[in-house]
Amino acid sequence: MDERRTVKVSKYLSKHLRHHPELIGLALDPGGWVEIDALIAAAAAHGFEFTREELDHVVATNDKQRFVVQGGRIAATQGHSVEVDLGLPPVTPPPFLYHGTVARSLDIIRAEGLKPMNRHDVHLSADLETATRVGARRGCPVVLTVDTGAMYRDGHVFHVSANGVWLTKAVPTGYLRFPCPRCPPQGLAQER
Repeated sequence: MDERRTVKVSKYLSKHLRHHPELIGLALDPGGWVEIDALIAAAAAHGFEFTREELDHVVATNDKQRFVVQGGRIAATQGHSVEVDLGLPPVTPPPFLYHGTVARSLDIIRAEGLKPMNRHDVHLSADLETATRVGARRGCPVVLTVDTGAMYRDGHVFHVSANGVWLTKAVPTGYLRFPCPRCPPQGLAQER
């Protein structure tokens, strides 16, 4: 399977397993799962055909491990805008996590903190490299450091998805460290 086809199938799966299953007549179960045969049939009925082998290839090679297969079912691991309960237990986060964004978003983040926007949770990364890649999808990346240790002590709840993305409902501004203006965007964040 060539790279362009892999990306196309992956984006299709993300759209319909995370955001709009109804567009192809699917209904996810409460945990976000759907039968693979039903997904393939619904996609074909709506003009986008792919095989089980292509689906398995996308699941196995997706660098972000966005999908998980169990038996004859598939689900997205996180990032949903539709209501699902991933059944993730609360966990203790490391002292610091990171959030990749872009400079044009900093004013609103400084004013309001990090919000889930159209998703269920704010997504945080365990390392600078991943957060930098996330921010780079929308432009020149800026990485914020999140004082998750303090958040946890103050009663905020954290979960970690099957693919290692840390999730929390919101990050108030007081827990964020913004990079200093003189530092490169991927540099370590400094205290405000």
